[in-house]
Amino acid sequence: MTAIASSGKKWRKLYGRMHTYFSKPQNVILLVLGIVLTVTTIAPMLTIVNDTFAVHEGSVDARNIEEGQVYTTYNWGALFAPTRTMDQRLAKINLWTPLTNSILLSIFSCIGAILIGGVFAYLVTRTNLKCKKYLSAIFIFPYIMPQWTMAVVWQNLFNSNAVTGGSDGLFASLLGIRMPLWWCQGLFPSAMVLSLHYAAFAYILIGGIFRNMDANLEEAATILNTPRWKTFLKVTIPLVKPAILSTILLVFSSAMGSYPIPHYLNLSTLSTKYVELNASRAGQASILAVIMMLFGIIILIVNQKTTSGRKNFTTVTGKSGQSSLVNLGIGKYILAAFFIVFTFCTGILPIIMFAVETFLPNPGDYSFVTSGISGNMTLKWWINSDPLAENGMYGQLGILFNSTIWNAFLGTLIVSVCCALAAGTIGLLVGYCVSKNRRSKWAAYVNNMAFLPYLMPALAVGVAFFIFGSSMGIFNTFLLLILAGTIKYIPFASRSALNSMLQLSGEIEEAAIIQDIPWWKRMTRIIIPIQKSSIISGYLLPFMTCLRELTLFMLLCSQTRIITTMLDYFDEMGLYAFSSGINLLLILVILLCNAVVNKLTGASIDSGIGG
Repeated sequence: MTAIASSGKKWRKLYGRMHTYFSKPQNVILLVLGIVLTVTTIAPMLTIVNDTFAVHEGSVDARNIEEGQVYTTYNWGALFAPTRTMDQRLAKINLWTPLTNSILLSIFSCIGAILIGGVFAYLVTRTNLKCKKYLSAIFIFPYIMPQWTMAVVWQNLFNSNAVTGGSDGLFASLLGIRMPLWWCQGLFPSAMVLSLHYAAFAYILIGGIFRNMDANLEEAATILNTPRWKTFLKVTIPLVKPAILSTILLVFSSAMGSYPIPHYLNLSTLSTKYVELNASRAGQASILAVIMMLFGIIILIVNQKTTSGRKNFTTVTGKSGQSSLVNLGIGKYILAAFFIVFTFCTGILPIIMFAVETFLPNPGDYSFVTSGISGNMTLKWWINSDPLAENGMYGQLGILFNSTIWNAFLGTLIVSVCCALAAGTIGLLVGYCVSKNRRSKWAAYVNNMAFLPYLMPALAVGVAFFIFGSSMGIFNTFLLLILAGTIKYIPFASRSALNSMLQLSGEIEEAAIIQDIPWWKRMTRIIIPIQKSSIISGYLLPFMTCLRELTLFMLLCSQTRIITTMLDYFDEMGLYAFSSGINLLLILVILLCNAVVNKLTGASIDSGIGG
């Protein structure tokens, strides 16, 4: 009897704990989100791993195994342990060269982004540089624009018939300068373009620390007669290390999975090689995707290790004041002029060049510059309404009358809105629940699951959902695009929501709980209104990112389904004016959305840094 009573007491105690735990809405939501995020994040990854061992009908592995065999290790052996000389050469072409290029591209992109963004952040926040507001706004344009924008501009500037074939670019036509092949294609231009694209990361992260740095630290060094250069190296740089590390992690993972820039600039990487191998060597292509995923997981582990223990810097000095700006002297005008030209080339010139491309009879050919004949310009790419009138348009109507383009643009808007609503809502709930259970291991796990897709290369996530969607019969549907986009963009919303929720005092909600106000009413009447700016950002970031996404979606649908994948469709047809027109429309829509967001919410990517 005593044993039965003791057992009953234990069960009642366990029931009481569970009842108390699940009586809090945040715990129920956290449990559900943990299960959902685990399934939607891990399941597609497992399908890739399974695909590396599966036999693919019509692929190389099917021709090298016994008939009727379902699983094989042939693909792994062919890539990592080739026995024949031919297989060794293929392994070098299909694995080792793309892997080396991907790692080098990621490393050089990190270095370039930190140097460009970090120097600019220091000049804006810690010096008396002129035109700060203008420069800060234009500097982030390359990141707001689609990733491939600068790659196309690089081609239009430096390509030449003598070196790369095709039409002469602006330098060759206007100045007669023909850049060498290593400058026009390959690792160097790819790293330069990615550095310019992701320099905004470094500017935002490093600039935020420069802006909010405690002046006590540098004042203490000044009182001790420490030279300014030594103060910068020994005091300032160590404080910026966390931001530099965050920039490295974010840029490395993003560059690792970048497809458009290596594709346009003719560099063989893991992402471009996957697209090449997917038809004839599907199993080996999946191995490349697994390698990209492993890099994402390694980056997540490094991120956890480096942020688990934070150093605090404390000084015992007088009252802190705003650190004085470095006087650049006449350099404030010289550097301002340099960055005005620099930001014009990276932020304004792409818009002008895409616009000009749509009026050229032969897009990419700038020979009209030297001839001075403006009569060669044409409006046919915009207003042609007769599919048989222009032989060079392959039966396509002008952009303004082309229903295929506008249907794809509508599809992009549908996917973007749905991804923003789903990712924003899930991210809001993740941020809220994690902030309420910040010491819980389960909350930490859910937070990691929500953030993992951001550190995964976009192509690896796309491959996972391509295999997953194909097996589920939802390939080439908006559902698959929305599902992939939601999982990929949840980190944007969850980080934004978590940071804002951590700023709220628990007393605010506790007062409402005492008055028996339901959870949904506390959220809609108290919490969301207080942090509406950050929460709105959690919805808008996925929307704006989804508008310009190509790498994630390129494998999940046909080329005419959404506007970004349609770029490849027109490029393959040789209709470069159409792809330039689409680029121009995308850039203008994204900049317009960004301006509207700034006006309605007061939020700005560069706000609080000096812009």
